[in-house]
Amino acid sequence: MKKFDILPILFGVLLSVIALYFMLRPSTATSAPASTIPIVKVGNVSWDQTEMTIADMKTFATATGFVSQAEKNGGGLNYESGFVKKPGWVWKTPYGVPAKDTEPAVHLNQSEAASACRYFGKRLPTEAEWISAAFVEQRANPPSGFVKGERYPFPGGSTPAVSHCLSGCGDYKGVAPAGALNRGTGHVPTGTTKPGVNGLLDMGGNVWEWTATERNGGFITRGASWWYGPERQKESDVESKPADIGVVYIGFRCVADAVKQ
Repeated sequence: MKKFDILPILFGVLLSVIALYFMLRPSTATSAPASTIPIVKVGNVSWDQTEMTIADMKTFATATGFVSQAEKNGGGLNYESGFVKKPGWVWKTPYGVPAKDTEPAVHLNQSEAASACRYFGKRLPTEAEWISAAFVEQRANPPSGFVKGERYPFPGGSTPAVSHCLSGCGDYKGVAPAGALNRGTGHVPTGTTKPGVNGLLDMGGNVWEWTATERNGGFITRGASWWYGPERQKESDVESKPADIGVVYIGFRCVADAVKQ
């Protein structure tokens, strides 16, 4: 073999080695897409301060081509002496009209909620994590009205005054159009109520929140919603719903394991 005949072979081997190196080396571009929701650290878990928003769901849906089951079915559910399908009521139009970007995303089932969290490098919380964050104050220097280590009866603290519910909570009015609902006024936009335990918003009231904990063939939801009074927000109230159900008053929030410094 002539000296110059081997050069193409060596060049090909070199290219293969270079390609293998770039395939196997640790990636520097593995960060998840950015969320618009503020983060609150509670213990070893980083919590979204609010429920998942329409803005972040739009980001997820645009990037992935996501279409919810409620959209495929022609509408999500509302409770009117039994669950009733409401044509055109989906996460983008929760009461049949376009939602603002700051509204909580509802009409999504448990697996869809989990998928949206994963897109942002997060996950749904377990019920135990949810209870700890919602009822036990863990900030080193909490503001007036909260005491580190104290367990509160409501996610809002000593009273449900900071939360939005059917009656007995704060003075909030939901965004549902007049006449759209047979009960209540719907949810309020995220970030419009006052902070509760650990600085989190709407862990009590506004919308039920999916968890990652299974129970009775479904998944536990926590926090109650605008549909109920504050008694449903208490720690003793445990609700589970079928995993495939998408309802106007069920939303979710995401968490992530806090990065150790």
